[in-house]
Amino acid sequence: MYSQAIRKFLERVGVKAGDRVEIEKKGKIYQGILMPRPETGDPNCLVLKLPSGYNLGIAFEKGIKIRKLKAPTEKARKPKPPKFRKDLPGVTLFAVGGTIGSRVDYRTGGVYALMEPEEFLFNLPELSEIARLESIQRPFTKMSEDMDPKDWQVLAKEVAKKLNREADGVVIAHGTDTMHFTSAALSFMLRNLSKPVVLTGSQRSSDRPSSDAGMNLICSCWVARSDIAEVGICMHATSSDDYCHFLPGTKARKLHSTRRDAFRPINSKPIARVWPDGRLETLTAYRKRSDSQVEADVKFEERVALIKAYPGSDPALLEFLASKGYRGIVIEGTGLGHVPTQARKSWIPAIKKLVKDGIPVVITTQTLYGRVNPWVYTNLRILFSTGAISGEDMLPETAYVKLGWVLGHTQDPEEVRKLMLQNLAGEIKERSLPDTFLI
Repeated sequence: MYSQAIRKFLERVGVKAGDRVEIEKKGKIYQGILMPRPETGDPNCLVLKLPSGYNLGIAFEKGIKIRKLKAPTEKARKPKPPKFRKDLPGVTLFAVGGTIGSRVDYRTGGVYALMEPEEFLFNLPELSEIARLESIQRPFTKMSEDMDPKDWQVLAKEVAKKLNREADGVVIAHGTDTMHFTSAALSFMLRNLSKPVVLTGSQRSSDRPSSDAGMNLICSCWVARSDIAEVGICMHATSSDDYCHFLPGTKARKLHSTRRDAFRPINSKPIARVWPDGRLETLTAYRKRSDSQVEADVKFEERVALIKAYPGSDPALLEFLASKGYRGIVIEGTGLGHVPTQARKSWIPAIKKLVKDGIPVVITTQTLYGRVNPWVYTNLRILFSTGAISGEDMLPETAYVKLGWVLGHTQDPEEVRKLMLQNLAGEIKERSLPDTFLI
């Protein structure tokens, strides 16, 4: 809330948050939308959203002037919705939340998820010339940090229905923070996949001039109408508006909190480069489009934990998880998969007990790139003598999702081990290739 002095001033001049205004201070004039004061902002500072999309703070001082500007007409604000060409492939858009479907929240000055996914069409009328958006589905609307395995199950079922009926491909507008968890989950849950399933998002909201939302959606629609029958993530490949990468669903990860090219393939190459004009260059082998029926196999054990080993970490963490009924644990080890072994607080006895009690323990590496190797060092040999399972070159997040999916199908320790070491959805590469590092 603004200071009492500002509130009285705005009331006197007939201006409120959300109005288009002109502010004059010390001979300089600024125009834009008056924002409310953010909860953590200075209560004696006016916040103005400029036409560029950026916010400007203006200290409230004696002599400042403000007047309300005429709002744009309804006609100017809302263009006619695009008409879709009937001869184009039919794509279903799932809008489940995130920055890509966000707008300004005039209560806080921030952004929040759009409640009406149809607004994508007003922002990007060019989509009407790329694909025929047959339907826009909203099975739920959540920021991605609030999603859980039940949401993955719902999404997998709904996507399978659309692919088995009218959709030639699916695009999922998703928050970026946990998008790689969802892409991994769908990679395991959508069996016998016959059409493209493309997850996309944006690092910067649509109200910002540097937003990546539009290009990501456009490139995703091109992938959705292609012959690449894979689950993957389509996002900016560079910080500029050059082209996007379509990344394997089990080998993609967000590696930067804000950059537009935050998503990278880990221990793999992109499936394809995609340009906004529709050019598509495939870079690796992929499953091709077919007429097969997609099966949504959504059995999942939620009592799986993902934890990180670190110097001085207490193995009591493992004992606590077991006492709470967890059925599987993925450990992000250091380097080649190390955990505290001959340390003051060794993890070895706790891991040995978990395995003995039928709780599988999967070892991955927190380096992300590279793979676990059980045989190089003595401590690694000691670790894997407990019966722990090598995560090979899987991402920790992918191993977590895979273990939950595997445990949803079997609790037999030997069968769990067999499936975790088997490449089910492109999550394990037989060899680590040098040209897959830092692509």
